[in-house]
Amino acid sequence: MMWNALAKYRDVGLLVVRLGFGLGFIYFHGWGKLVGGPERWEAVGGAMSNFGIGFGHTFFGFLAALAETLGALCIAAGLFFRPACAALAFTMFVATVNHIVSGRGSPGHAFKNFWLFVGLTLVDPGKYSLDALLSRKFGSSE
Repeated sequence: MMWNALAKYRDVGLLVVRLGFGLGFIYFHGWGKLVGGPERWEAVGGAMSNFGIGFGHTFFGFLAALAETLGALCIAAGLFFRPACAALAFTMFVATVNHIVSGRGSPGHAFKNFWLFVGLTLVDPGKYSLDALLSRKFGSSE
């Protein structure tokens, strides 16, 4: 069957997903937040109020911007893949709750991204990744 024949392209498929999603995430979500500075971080981090956290909003906003930029870059490169996916899943969970509670914007995009990052946390980045290269180089087994 044709679909079975495509199984040999699994790692190429993971590379395409990682590059497209990771770099797109930086461009459309992360970079603007990261370079937005403390005022933007404070606004983004304010979402933590939905969880009863009334302090450190600038810090939490910076962490979200870092996850959406550096984490997405790690996903694209396949480096620290699972921790980056987990960090972004958490960030998307907070964003989803914030959209629902505040009524601003649609939670749909963040909700879908949350589930994508949860799923990616459960798989590896494939053989065309820095994680795989380092594993081969240093003989670590998983």
